[in-house]
Amino acid sequence: MPKGGQDWPLVSDMVTKNQRLLVFTSKQEKEQSEGIAYQWNYMVENQAHNFADGNDGMKAGSCSNKVESSPLNDKTKSLVLVNYFGSVPIKQLSCQFNYEDLVSMLNTCYGATGNRWANFVAVDFYMRSGEGGSFQPTDTLNGELICGCNDVHACVVSYEI
Repeated sequence: MPKGGQDWPLVSDMVTKNQRLLVFTSKQEKEQSEGIAYQWNYMVENQAHNFADGNDGMKAGSCSNKVESSPLNDKTKSLVLVNYFGSVPIKQLSCQFNYEDLVSMLNTCYGATGNRWANFVAVDFYMRSGEGGSFQPTDTLNGELICGCNDVHACVVSYEI
């Protein structure tokens, strides 16, 4: 496991080595005793959003760290987890929030994390939303991570014959 903000292996390298599973724990002692990565040694995480009343968690234009997490701009932690779901799962509201609002929050959290894109995104009801659902924001995120474009499909190299 990389220490001090170093890079993690590429998924393609993990596949080649047949080592594709990353497991994290929230129990600090398990890293020493069982070799399971203690999540707070490796990642920062934002506070989840409360769609129902808007009084806690993330608000449009703001991305704050979860209480257990280091500050979001702590670059000694190389992974970023963005939570985007309500404290009470409401299926109907996920349709409203899992597309454009999620893209907006990913951009907001990008700034809050010291210009780092999320490695993980957690949402409720990923299949429910308008437009491209939570898949389009994920395509945007992967495009930014892979090639600096706002859609992963732009990263594909086309070959002419």
